[in-house]
Amino acid sequence: MSPYDLRVPPPRRAGGSRPEPLLALLARVTPLLVRGSARRAIRRPAAVDRALALRVADVTTEAEGVVGLRLVRADGDGAPLPGWRPGAHLDLDLPSGRRRQYSLCGDPADRDVYRVAVRLVPDGEGGSREMHSLTPGAVLRTLGPRNAFPLALTGTGSLLFVAGGIGITPILPMVRAAAVAGADWRLVYAGRDRASLPYLDELTELAASEPARLRVRSDAEAGGPPSAAELLAGAGPDTAVYFCGPPALIPALRSAPVLHLERFSPPPITDGTAFEIQLGRGGAVLPVPADRTALSVLSAARPATAYSCRQGFCGTCRLDVLSGAGSVRHHGSAAARRTDDAMLVCVSRAEAGARLVLDV
Repeated sequence: MSPYDLRVPPPRRAGGSRPEPLLALLARVTPLLVRGSARRAIRRPAAVDRALALRVADVTTEAEGVVGLRLVRADGDGAPLPGWRPGAHLDLDLPSGRRRQYSLCGDPADRDVYRVAVRLVPDGEGGSREMHSLTPGAVLRTLGPRNAFPLALTGTGSLLFVAGGIGITPILPMVRAAAVAGADWRLVYAGRDRASLPYLDELTELAASEPARLRVRSDAEAGGPPSAAELLAGAGPDTAVYFCGPPALIPALRSAPVLHLERFSPPPITDGTAFEIQLGRGGAVLPVPADRTALSVLSAARPATAYSCRQGFCGTCRLDVLSGAGSVRHHGSAAARRTDDAMLVCVSRAEAGARLVLDV
């Protein structure tokens, strides 16, 4: 199957007979399942643990503050890279030991190379600086590809893609897939200014025959950030909206009937409760305020604490709970709820006033 063939196939017919019952039911029900599950902000990834060593083939400047990296097999044996679908990402282990996720922004049909792009965050915690310091020949250990942000082309309705800045990375393969499939799609690409937006040339080429499908929305040219009306202009009740970009744009998209999104940062805590974590039996007791995560408190006390996505799906920050497990309020992905005696400290909390003793 082509990496772009994401539509539900029509029921197969035998001569002039009616559609086979199972396939007919699948064709009717699948779009409904896709639409219902689309309301969840973050899709749960499949459990993919393929470890692979990748070599940086080259590094290019894609926009102001953005580098693109082409990654190939480090062993050079010529075997194709694992396949992926639009929306997928790689877990990359950086030289410092940090693990970070980067969306694949290349062509799924090209099994010889993976492409990722990274914007430099000068005051960030260091992952982007490490990626910007990589040079051709560097070898990285990776896991994946994984997909927490899948694209569904059902053959009905229209698609509106909204990308903010570096959020174009998972959206670019989606746009390419929609164009190849002949879907009714549009893209609103927003950012500070045009110089900061990577892959404008590729997107312009994709929309060359129908330029109205692409709208570049620059804050510098428009005098400020876009409104909900601007972002969702032309979206109807059957329009599925795919968004990736800064959290500041999310409220403007909440009115979309069907919204799929991927975040760059963890969602805000809206139902927090204050509790305590204890670092091992007899260890220090740390209060976790209602507006902070256990991960942020633990990281402040122990800077070497391992974490990655901060959204509850990668499992990097998973810790065993030695006591108090019954008080854990699990959030996030299935990984967070796998057992009652462990938690993902980036998203899971305890009941108000409870104390969790963590195996650290």
